[in-house]
Amino acid sequence: NVRFAPAFWRRIVFDIESGGERYGASDLGQGKKTQLEYVSANPTGPLHVGHGRGAAVGDALARILRFTGFDVHTEYYINDAGNQMEALGLSVLLRARELRGLSVQGPEDCYRGKYIADIATDLLRERPELHELPEEEARALCREYGMEKMLRNIKRDLENFRAQKYDVWFSERTLTQSGAVERSLARLRERSFLYEADGALWFASSRFGDDRDRVLRKTDGDLTYFASDIAYHHTKYERGFELAVNVCGADHHGYAPRVRAAVQALGHAPEKLEVLFIQLVNLLRGGVAVSMSKRAGTFETLADVTAETGVDAARFMFLSRKCDSPLDFDLELVRQRNMDNPVYYVQYAHARICALLRRAAEQGVNLPEAVDAVLLEPLQEPDDLALLRYAARFEDVVASAALKFAPHHISAYLTGLAALLHGYYAKHPVLQAKDPASVPARLALLRAMGQVFRNGLNLLGVTAPESM
Repeated sequence: NVRFAPAFWRRIVFDIESGGERYGASDLGQGKKTQLEYVSANPTGPLHVGHGRGAAVGDALARILRFTGFDVHTEYYINDAGNQMEALGLSVLLRARELRGLSVQGPEDCYRGKYIADIATDLLRERPELHELPEEEARALCREYGMEKMLRNIKRDLENFRAQKYDVWFSERTLTQSGAVERSLARLRERSFLYEADGALWFASSRFGDDRDRVLRKTDGDLTYFASDIAYHHTKYERGFELAVNVCGADHHGYAPRVRAAVQALGHAPEKLEVLFIQLVNLLRGGVAVSMSKRAGTFETLADVTAETGVDAARFMFLSRKCDSPLDFDLELVRQRNMDNPVYYVQYAHARICALLRRAAEQGVNLPEAVDAVLLEPLQEPDDLALLRYAARFEDVVASAALKFAPHHISAYLTGLAALLHGYYAKHPVLQAKDPASVPARLALLRAMGQVFRNGLNLLGVTAPESM
């Protein structure tokens, strides 16, 4: 067996101090140009908690990949074409007519949430003549107004959720307007992966492992959603991305095999596409399930949830488990300010360190900005070395989170570090130590641990409070 001397582990303090905010960073990605698409919710309603989990995973992953040397570009794909947008326009129009006292009856697939009434009210304020317009013009106006309003709200909610600004908001409509759909179809045709049957245009996706071939242009001449998906991914590689990472909802599970098939048929290696699935969030209140349905309007929005729990608690909870595992999110639990609350448990560990350093300064014990080996020599006990060994793992954990696209590795690591810190704090009253030399040594150790907490929490988009 090989065992390292305590002096080896004490050097971790120097590494942390010299690294500072970059401790744990690496050049693992070697500048690989990476496109990360996440959330991409249809602009037909407010973001709900499921979108919030996707936003937390996508944003944290962008932070982690950048921290490890990837050239990351974030993108939101706006589904601004198709039947759902038409349903939004009709929903707003019908509600506007109701507000004018007209009797209306709409199809079952209309959106009925309060937000539709709010949009209709605002639109009528700006365009009181709406009910006098021809049906087609009125629907188009309601569709565009409703979409723009929802996009503004989505951008606001994401900003408030502390998601870093997207580099690109990509419109689905531009795929046909720019000729991207026809370019991608032409490429597939050149490579002999398209054929016509029963009056429709088909993609031979089964040749790449999909369970069946897929229609791209229907018998009526309309393109399918999948045709747009293929064109969109074609643009990703046209723009020079070496890796495309898609963060999708669980309801898109069948989408991965056919998109991978399309990527390969277009001539790209399958490893140039990574698809992550965000499993469902079971929203609870005191253990009782909360009903969610966008069409019926009975759902908890991301904005409402974060207003109740705080952004830190919501983000940490969303990132506490592997993204393709279901997550129980109990609103009552995450509001509690005690050790049963996972984010409180981690943040309180950092706050304890800060409080101890403040008390030390008040007692005249001030650490130099950079400590030396002599000052750290008293760090000999197993508990001291356990913290140092754990801190030494941080870069490897971050690298693993990047390579496996798994931000939950960071939250699990921080929870483990917090457990060590809380135990250490209870066992070792640093400022009352019998050996005076151990006081500055352990303060330096804890100051270094504080930096690790801050770096890890920042990768999750969670704050590191200095007092709680």
